[in-house]
Amino acid sequence: MKYKIASILTFLLLLLPNLVIAQAEVTLNDASINPGETLTLTNDTIYLLDGFVFVEEGAVLNIEPGTVIKGLPGTGAEASALIVARGGKIFAEGTSTQPIIFTAEADELNGNLPLDVNGLWGGVIILGNTTLNSEPGETVIEGIPSTETRGIYGCGVTMDCDDDDDSGVFRYVSIRYGGSEIGAGNEINGLTMGGVGRGTTIEYVEVFNNFDDGFEWFGGTVNTRYLVAAFAGDDSFDYDEGFRGKGQFWFAIQGSDADRAGEHDGGTDPEDGQPYATPLIYNVTYIGSGADDPRNNDALIFRDNAGGYYYNSIFTDFGGRGITIEDLESGQDSRQRLDDGELDLANNIWWNFGAGNNAEDFIPQDFVRDALLASGKFNEVADPQLEGISRTNDGGLNPLPNTSGPAFQNVRPIPEDDDFFTEVDYRGAFGLENWASGWTAISELGILAAVSTNTEEQVSQLPTSIELSQNYPNPFNPTTQISFTLPQNENVKLEVFEITGRRIATLVDGVQQAGTNTVSFDASNLSSGMYIYRLQSNSATITRKMTLLK
Repeated sequence: MKYKIASILTFLLLLLPNLVIAQAEVTLNDASINPGETLTLTNDTIYLLDGFVFVEEGAVLNIEPGTVIKGLPGTGAEASALIVARGGKIFAEGTSTQPIIFTAEADELNGNLPLDVNGLWGGVIILGNTTLNSEPGETVIEGIPSTETRGIYGCGVTMDCDDDDDSGVFRYVSIRYGGSEIGAGNEINGLTMGGVGRGTTIEYVEVFNNFDDGFEWFGGTVNTRYLVAAFAGDDSFDYDEGFRGKGQFWFAIQGSDADRAGEHDGGTDPEDGQPYATPLIYNVTYIGSGADDPRNNDALIFRDNAGGYYYNSIFTDFGGRGITIEDLESGQDSRQRLDDGELDLANNIWWNFGAGNNAEDFIPQDFVRDALLASGKFNEVADPQLEGISRTNDGGLNPLPNTSGPAFQNVRPIPEDDDFFTEVDYRGAFGLENWASGWTAISELGILAAVSTNTEEQVSQLPTSIELSQNYPNPFNPTTQISFTLPQNENVKLEVFEITGRRIATLVDGVQQAGTNTVSFDASNLSSGMYIYRLQSNSATITRKMTLLK
């Protein structure tokens, strides 16, 4: 008998490595997070949103890295969503290796859902009390029944205005398969921001397969960066009601159901209400649904007195036009914002439109074309040479531009003395590194091209006999040697970059002798971290990584 028991125990121990222990599930509802309370969601539990779950005024919601929150299916009054009300705070702070995931109950996180499914639950809504340009200055957010007072955003009636309002931190978060319908033509966006203030941190956020818009701002001053809108059913990035935040590194890839990559509206009631919508946006890459898409989706539209600024960006592969600016016979419109200098696009790349690749085709309005192609604007009609465009799980989507292409030329400087924008030497959302890799659904599901994370060389051209050695020593402090070998005398450039893509040093720029060349890099004035060094010639581009450890 003892022998049998021992044998059974041994057998069970052998099975343990293969056992999958189901995570506990906890349901959250309208009574889960009350005013003044703090709730922490942990990554050892799966949470189910049952209906509208509010983080009410004075309440705090903390979410651990790696936590999964699933929305139950339903429409109308039965829809599920997480809403951070005015005066509430959320601290959803994931990491690049442990993102926080909001998804549908049916998502088993193993690729079980069809790639084109959406609308299986609601979405995430964050509300604040910044100034709007609509009357009376406060209203209930889109996607919530108009009788729900906890859905009010804006200020001036029941709450004082604060453009520095702080709703918390939302970082490394993926929002998937949302967009439940509340009523006819009223759906929930992936991430909706109503009157959110610039004290809030929103960065590294993906919206994947949402039935309605990916991201939508209703007024507000919040600054955002590293956003991914993948396969939104309507617009990828939409702003209204006087939004005037900053944005950098926004990426959109659209599917066949998409409308515009950027739908930009001003006031609603009245349309000439102030403050005008004038967000400042650098480094976007907007990829449409394909130049041959019969739905003729457009890249950008400005209307209802909306302004805004797009710089150092790439717009490509749209079935319709590049840009339209509302021009009314009477009254103010977005053309007025262009004439007044509150709407501007410069140092951008435009390419591959269904309307045609001549500026007259994809910018059909004469006054818009004259403004964008004026001397000093540096708007180019040129192939940005993205490494790959795909909308399925074949690993073919690689939005990084070729380093020998136009994306690394004619880069507009960021504003001086600005503490938000990152200075980079490329146009578009990506440079040498794919910051969307690893933590997003498009990466997890195999849509995005795989990215090597080791220190082996990456060659963006055909292989050649040019060699770039690993720096020595590595890690180093504060100096290291970098060697490269040339088969013949050749004009080369050796540069060092931060991991964000910002160039910090040019070590070589000119003709070098055949054979092995060695240069020294001094990082005395830099902080510890990972850095990239890149060797460019006429025939190859090679990059490696090195670590400064002080």
